[in-house]
Amino acid sequence: MSGGMGGRVSLDGQVAVVTGAARGVGELLARRLSARGATVALVGLEPDLLKQVSERLPGDSGHWYADVTDHEAMTRVAAEVKERFGKVDVVVANAGVAGGGPFTDSDPEVWRRVIEVNLIGSAVTARAFLPVLLESRGYLLQIASLAAIAPAPMMTAYCASKAGVEAYAHSLRAEVAHRGVRVGVGYLSWTDTDMVRGADRDDVMRELRQRLPWPANKTYPLGPAVDRIVAGIERRSAHVYGQGWLRGMQGVRGYLPGIIGAAGAREMRRFAPRVRGIGTGLVGAGGSADEQARITQRS
Repeated sequence: MSGGMGGRVSLDGQVAVVTGAARGVGELLARRLSARGATVALVGLEPDLLKQVSERLPGDSGHWYADVTDHEAMTRVAAEVKERFGKVDVVVANAGVAGGGPFTDSDPEVWRRVIEVNLIGSAVTARAFLPVLLESRGYLLQIASLAAIAPAPMMTAYCASKAGVEAYAHSLRAEVAHRGVRVGVGYLSWTDTDMVRGADRDDVMRELRQRLPWPANKTYPLGPAVDRIVAGIERRSAHVYGQGWLRGMQGVRGYLPGIIGAAGAREMRRFAPRVRGIGTGLVGAGGSADEQARITQRS
């Protein structure tokens, strides 16, 4: 991992907050952090699953139901985590949702929700927890994506949100460094989670992804990616790569929009008769949980 302090910071006795912790990257990250001695606060929209995850962790933990886009709720969670555990050393802004399909046919509310959760929710998370991170001179890790480096067609909202959180985190890093808080950005390619499996249920989305150039056309196992994230947290790294080859993408990212634009246009012509009607909702079990939570809030 690059951009860290050179050595690793022991996680033993540290308090780590993970959003989107009920499943996928967040759930396994919570387990890995707990196994290294951290006290873990899990935040998400699925209280039963969060409780189950918390009960299976080897160390001390707690779980909080909250929508990361809700400033009052996240401020309350930050205060309660500090009250219960005495401090917060690490915050991982991992909560995210995705939708796919052509922009012209997309549901405006679904498109907006992807931006709200992934970008606004990350900023709300940081705003809520920065006061306690300033006290501990801690570390904020913002989970971004390959989508921030190489935005692709049929993923406009997701790519926009991940490019946004990458830029926001880089900007924030410069603001808080002199106050002792380090900020990192985590990058993941297609990783075996409910979100990716949900996207793959659509034949066109799955085939388009398989036609990406290697190594971006593969689905990578979750465990090694999360282990890399944990190592980045221990190093307080500025950049964390869930798959090692993503580091090399940074050096060529200036060329990618032109390459993707040309190749993407060719593929969209090929798939044009089949793309209409794709992208009517959020994908995966996490997307379903988000939609159910919003229904519950409105009722």
